Amino acid sequence: MRELAIPATLPLQPVSTPWLIEAGCELAILRLDQLDLQVSGNKLFKLQPYIERMQQQGLRGLISLGGAHSNHLHAMAAAAQRMGITAVGLVRGPAVDSQTMADVQRWGMQLHWLSREAYRARREAHFVEDWQRRHPDLQWVPEGGDGALGQQGAQAIWQVLHASLPALGWVSCDAVVCPVGTGTTWQGVARLASCPVWGMSAVPKHYLPPTLRADPCLILACRRGFAQSDTALAAFAAEFFAQTGVVLEPVYTAKALLALRYQLADGKFARGSRLVMLHTGGLQGIRATADWPVSAEVAA
Repeated sequence: MRELAIPATLPLQPVSTPWLIEAGCELAILRLDQLDLQVSGNKLFKLQPYIERMQQQGLRGLISLGGAHSNHLHAMAAAAQRMGITAVGLVRGPAVDSQTMADVQRWGMQLHWLSREAYRARREAHFVEDWQRRHPDLQWVPEGGDGALGQQGAQAIWQVLHASLPALGWVSCDAVVCPVGTGTTWQGVARLASCPVWGMSAVPKHYLPPTLRADPCLILACRRGFAQSDTALAAFAAEFFAQTGVVLEPVYTAKALLALRYQLADGKFARGSRLVMLHTGGLQGIRATADWPVSAEVAA
């Protein structure tokens, strides 16, 4: 069985834009997206504890759920294929022929398409119990790699970030900016971080549990809604790519960074602040947005 390793450090890329210069702040991007072309960004960090639990219990694979363009299922299928283990995906229907689903099936993931109504029951206890009865030899992984184990895995992102700072000549940073979907990565990093970790939510506030909605470090960044792009967002991503060479995707990272730009313009951060944004990957999802101005390699 091939193991998937988390490195001790990753590239921490300093970027400069007119709006950063105007705000008098420094920004570096932790390139989690460069960890792997397929098991990209924060995904391996969240999956790792579930893989370890699977191995400890002598199970033969993983079962999880997501949408037809899910970064999480995409990464899990790639990881399972490399490790030679079984992967089962429960996918929110109706069934579509997305490039993401084509990839995961090519890598051997078994798919079960669920109706919207059936998928809405995913947070009810009977949902998990039913699927665990059907697949007792598989480790259950919550949607997006959420849960206590997912947060535990995400804590390692702070360790990688901190170990990567010296290469930039920084001893510390004043704040971390993290895109938020389930909130797993945000909360995991915040548990270890020695500075504030701002969660830029790509989902409307009511999607999040009450504890996260009330967190003072939560900033809404969802714009028109989850996974909804717009011309201003696309123009921002194109401009940022031209200035820095960093590709942003429309669901999480572009929205998080644009929200940071607005916060800087409002004086949220003091001049001289050193900020780090987590590039949580998910570039494969660009393929679901036909008019997105930048593309990224997604190795098959």
